[in-house]
Amino acid sequence: MSVLASLTSELAGGRDLTAPEVELAARDLADMAVAGVEKENFLSALTAKGESAVEIAAFAASFLARATNPGVERWAGRAIDIVGTGGDHAGGFNISSLVTLTLASGGVIVMKHGNRGITSKCGSADLLAALGVNLEASPAQVRGALDALGYAFFFAPAWHPSFKAIGPTRKVLAAQGRRTVFNVLGPLINPGRPAQILLGVATAPLVDKMAAALEILHNEAGLVAHGIIAADRGIDEMTTATPNRIRGTGRLRGHFGDWNAVDMGLAASPFSDLRGGDVATNLAITEAILANRGPTGLVDTIVLNAATALWINGRVASTRDGLEAARDLLLGGAVAKKIEATRDYYRS
Repeated sequence: MSVLASLTSELAGGRDLTAPEVELAARDLADMAVAGVEKENFLSALTAKGESAVEIAAFAASFLARATNPGVERWAGRAIDIVGTGGDHAGGFNISSLVTLTLASGGVIVMKHGNRGITSKCGSADLLAALGVNLEASPAQVRGALDALGYAFFFAPAWHPSFKAIGPTRKVLAAQGRRTVFNVLGPLINPGRPAQILLGVATAPLVDKMAAALEILHNEAGLVAHGIIAADRGIDEMTTATPNRIRGTGRLRGHFGDWNAVDMGLAASPFSDLRGGDVATNLAITEAILANRGPTGLVDTIVLNAATALWINGRVASTRDGLEAARDLLLGGAVAKKIEATRDYYRS
């Protein structure tokens, strides 16, 4: 019996894997020579059991070790990632992309990890590419972007070569409507290894589980958030249209509970304000926002997340204290200039 088949049997019996066992599993999953059916059986058994925080963190560590190193250690200790797990099927706009540009406009180093839309019509990679970012930027170009723009985007497929051996298996399982641990790993395997994170998750139970995984991975400071649309439905963002379940990690680990827009000095908004669409639609929404014509709830949601990131980054004492600065950056012309600078940088 192969190692992966043996571990599958353990999972089927309901036992959580240890970190060393997860590394063995990751090795086989990343091996092109291992049969796809063995990978499918393993990932299905893991999902059926339910991934523990230890397993999620161990998979993240294993695949992060296999990622291409961009050589950005000089920035990582003061950088933040604004990222979500995706998979909420809520149809929301690319909030994290505008938050990234807002923060970079304010001098916060952002290392954003993301992908094209999989369960949505427009992922962060789709919108940022339309705004001028080169998704296939070399490590040297990424380092140059951090110097010139204050942010860099890590397009997941370009930085995780080991995923080529797993892609076919994931496609087979996705076609069957089955999720895997890889649906939640993305936010934890940013190859830039930023010290801070604002992480949105698609379901409420993932808030505590992902926070625990971040603690195991020694995250310096972070906040895991989930917007509750209904009892069994949510969004991988903190919004002004939902109650927001949050939990801090690292030096923010004492923060947990539910946050609402009104608690932060913002008005509650209808969820319809947050709707996005395909790339063309989201570009038009971006232009409307920067021209002060965007939906109020969407603008306030971007401001809320940017202000929270300023707090995580230590720039302000609380989210409420960061709202005015975040709004000024978003609507006062700084983000529009950052987009032009982005286009200029990647054209040169």
